[in-house]
Amino acid sequence: MTLVKDIKWIKGKKITDLVKDLSSCGFQGVELGKATECIIKMKREKAKIYLTFTSNMATSGLRGFFAQLIELGMVDTLITTVGSVEEDIMKAIGEDFIIGSYSADDVASHEKGMNRVGNLFIKNESYEKFEAYIKDVLKKLYEKKNRYSVSELLREIGLMLNNENSILYQAAKKNVPIFCPAITDGAFGFHLFLFQQDHQDFMIDVVKDFSNLIFSSTHDDKKGIIALGGGVSKHHAILGTLINGGADYAVYMTTAREYSGSMSGATTREAKSWGKIKDNADAVTVIGDVSVFFPLTMMAALDVLSEEELIK
Repeated sequence: MTLVKDIKWIKGKKITDLVKDLSSCGFQGVELGKATECIIKMKREKAKIYLTFTSNMATSGLRGFFAQLIELGMVDTLITTVGSVEEDIMKAIGEDFIIGSYSADDVASHEKGMNRVGNLFIKNESYEKFEAYIKDVLKKLYEKKNRYSVSELLREIGLMLNNENSILYQAAKKNVPIFCPAITDGAFGFHLFLFQQDHQDFMIDVVKDFSNLIFSSTHDDKKGIIALGGGVSKHHAILGTLINGGADYAVYMTTAREYSGSMSGATTREAKSWGKIKDNADAVTVIGDVSVFFPLTMMAALDVLSEEELIK
């Protein structure tokens, strides 16, 4: 029997100890503790770790943390949406995003050329600089060859960025594939379309990347999923592991609920009904804001893994 314990402030308390205290506090704190232990087990057991997240998380300050996790060897495969790619590139070429308000006047913001993501703002000028940058990049890549899988394309772009806080750069440097199955669902997709109008033989092969995803692991590999948010990035990871026998470990974090039947709200329990996660998998679903809960969970795990010299 586990009893609820009162949590108290202690000067100099480590994140590891805070998460441990929260795991005895009740409610989602319990799930945070379970998620931390699950991530530690993934690394201890040498599981292939699939990290998935939606673009709003790259808009936030988590972008640099994701890049650091790749650098530390905590990610073997990354799956995200195209907004993450765009905003990672924007930040890598010197653009900044602004913290504002959820209750901002959206009509006035539009007139000022400010695009709201929750309480964050992205300027139109940032997209204009992205557009100029990506046009030049596509010309250079086309000179090398005319056909790329999405992961090949993103690796080539990452090698050009040379920014330590860039997700694409660290992934290219560490040879971690980035899968973006909905590559056309954003500004980047529009510029791929425009480029193809003048270069009809230029092709981005999404199906080839599905093959790359399938062969990124085998039935014999232990596999772990860390799915932050939902949608196509989450489903692509669990579909890939389903084909190879299901995941052995899974941590889902989301603000969505299961009652709508959506992928974003689907729990690890539901995933077991499909075989996406193994029946005996160590699996945790945390309900809450990823921008708060994920750093707490992962940093606590990193403290332990660092002490065990499983990361450097």
